Amino acid sequence: MIRKHSPKDLEAILNIWYQASTLAHPFLDDAFVEQVKTAMRDMYIPDSETWVYEEHGTILGFISMMDNEIGGLFVLPNHHSKGIGSQLVNFIKPSYKSLEVEVFDKNAIGRAFYKKYGFKYMHSYFHKESNQDVLRLKFDNLN
Repeated sequence: MIRKHSPKDLEAILNIWYQASTLAHPFLDDAFVEQVKTAMRDMYIPDSETWVYEEHGTILGFISMMDNEIGGLFVLPNHHSKGIGSQLVNFIKPSYKSLEVEVFDKNAIGRAFYKKYGFKYMHSYFHKESNQDVLRLKFDNLN
């Protein structure tokens, strides 16, 4: 089931983010990861529209939207490749003419997911805070 998150879901969301982010972003500095975790708790989740994927009372993944941008799409690593990420994108897709997302160039997991889903490269830039190249991708929702 996909539902709008509630404040009581915050710890589960942060746990999913941390586990999935650690797997997808082993190249990130620990201090930067802690900085993002704090921002997730205090700013990103409260200031975005976030939906969770829940099964048998357990949250397995989430998607956070800021306008038409996917600010975060994360699934517990032991539930990857089960269609949860696609279901979350499919859930929000009808509300937007297009979707955009930023993904680290070195994030092979995220890049493969967005490529398979049909996102196209827009441009890239160097993200000074993480010391990493970031790709901006777009999905045009023509349906």
